[in-house]
Amino acid sequence: MNQRTLQLNLPNTIEQSDEELRLLIAAKLYENKTLTSGQAAELAGLSKRDFIERIGDYNVSFFSTSIEDLESDITNA
Repeated sequence: MNQRTLQLNLPNTIEQSDEELRLLIAAKLYENKTLTSGQAAELAGLSKRDFIERIGDYNVSFFSTSIEDLESDITNA
């Protein structure tokens, strides 16, 4: 995957660690379908399994809720 670097200047009042912030960003990009679960896991610095287990902490579901995705899953099962 091609990569770019982003530097953020965050106020000291944000209590999350850098690791938590990476996971939060990765989870939201996964939720928005910008990244696959594998790409998001890599961004978060986690294995795919750990990423899937932890995204629920950010109210992100691993399971798609769109009808098209569900129909595709059924067809490909």
